[in-house]
Amino acid sequence: MPKILRFNKMSIVEHSASRSMREGGVSLPYPMLTSTNYSTWAIKMEANMEAQGIWDAIESAADDVVEKKKDKMALACLFGAVPDEVLQQIANKKTAKEAWESLKTRFLGVDRVKKARVQTLKSEFKALCMKKTETIDEFAGKISGLANAMSGLGATMTDDELVKKLLDSVPEKFLHIIAAIEQFCDLDTMPFEEAIGRLKAFEERIRKHSDNDGEQLLLTTRNTDDGAGRARGKRFDKSKVMCYHCQELGHFAFECPAKKKNKEIALLATASSDDEPTLL
Repeated sequence: MPKILRFNKMSIVEHSASRSMREGGVSLPYPMLTSTNYSTWAIKMEANMEAQGIWDAIESAADDVVEKKKDKMALACLFGAVPDEVLQQIANKKTAKEAWESLKTRFLGVDRVKKARVQTLKSEFKALCMKKTETIDEFAGKISGLANAMSGLGATMTDDELVKKLLDSVPEKFLHIIAAIEQFCDLDTMPFEEAIGRLKAFEERIRKHSDNDGEQLLLTTRNTDDGAGRARGKRFDKSKVMCYHCQELGHFAFECPAKKKNKEIALLATASSDDEPTLL
């Protein structure tokens, strides 16, 4: 071990990254820092370094003298638990405490952004309400999308929170099924998928019932209009009526223009015949 302390910082990193921290025969693997896991990474690193007896090098007061060996080992642990691009940031730090504070300053800012984003998503989740034109599937997809987004940021939504949000946000036409669910089911243990399934079944029943009512209403309206039209002497559509006299569409034989014209010609012919003896 004393030989390792005489290596430069990069040699320490290579040696440390190739092994796990050990205390009493228990393997303590390094957690790797990423752009999104600083909070959990810091907790694991603190636990591992305390197990190694080197955490004092990180949380020591400014005027405390840190044992050089502990400081070197703590610095090696930090170098082995960060990716290469982050290593360049802390490679020139002289102590483990300086390296730790540098990482904290960099990633705690990201962590604050993440927390602000979570608060924004929670506000959106709270304001989310199902539109009358939406289906249960569409609205449940919105709830799941926000829940997944928050989960990716470390804020997990439980099934009972999702179920209660779903039941509280649907239109009034679902009140009957919601009342039944609340009366006969345990909302604290009901899976979110089950709540969706129950509401979808009720939604399908409503849709089918609405379709039947619409067809019946349309039929009734047509019958009423036809009867009222006949009662009022509603004009008949003769565009498809064929005249038996001239074989043309659009009128009956008794009102055929050609028949009337022929009748007028016959009358004129008869009148002319009657006038001839008088002229003689």
